[in-house]
Amino acid sequence: MKYWMAFKGIVVREMWRFWHQKARLVSALVRPLLWLIVFAAGFRAALGIAIIPPYDTYITYDVYIMPGLAGIILLFNGMQSSLSMVYDREMGSMKVLLTSPLPRPFLLISKLIAGAIISLLQAYAFFLLAYLLGIEVPVMGYIYAAPALLVGALMLGALGLLLSSFIKQLENFAGVMNFVVFPMFFLSSALYPLWKLKESNEWLYWISQYNPFTHAVELIRFALYESWNPTAGWVTFATTVVFCGIAIWGYDPKRGMQQKKKLGK
Repeated sequence: MKYWMAFKGIVVREMWRFWHQKARLVSALVRPLLWLIVFAAGFRAALGIAIIPPYDTYITYDVYIMPGLAGIILLFNGMQSSLSMVYDREMGSMKVLLTSPLPRPFLLISKLIAGAIISLLQAYAFFLLAYLLGIEVPVMGYIYAAPALLVGALMLGALGLLLSSFIKQLENFAGVMNFVVFPMFFLSSALYPLWKLKESNEWLYWISQYNPFTHAVELIRFALYESWNPTAGWVTFATTVVFCGIAIWGYDPKRGMQQKKKLGK
């Protein structure tokens, strides 16, 4: 019972924080919508997509990039949640949470799940806007996409958790976040199929092939069209476990207090 109460409290706190940061939702949706409206309009003719799984016919560029843009929402929200954890650690509130009688892994995973739920809500808000813009997927695809989005959000949130466990100061996190986010996004199948990347540069193709974000995007893409990509699924799940395990091992709740003591000397 105490575990459920603690989990519910963490989720409600994160949801309450998100509700009072409406600019966070707006900024999360504006970025992918710009890609969808502006870039897709420009590249629609130049980058016609051939018939590739899970599609059974030729598709337009905006249809192709929609799962990738949902992935970028998950990626940025995972980093945003981790940024708030760095802030909480510097303020000392993270230390209070992690020194509770409950196991530290349970508390960290609870925060991770809370962030993933918020990512899920943002992704479906984006799907609604995409539908209003005329981009449709099978109705059941929206349901099948839920577990794929959740696993992808957990993986990217675990990556952010890992980064936050080793970054001591809030001002350093933004630079590291940009160094991680943009290469993961652009060196993936989010904006273009990997076979097109292979035609232009073999090295970039192999980097993108082993990029965990590529597999998260493909998992979402196949799920939206009522299909299952086993390779993407297992890679995303395994990467989530590895990232989460390293983050829990490396997380030190005393870093924020130690940093304050150093600054005070």
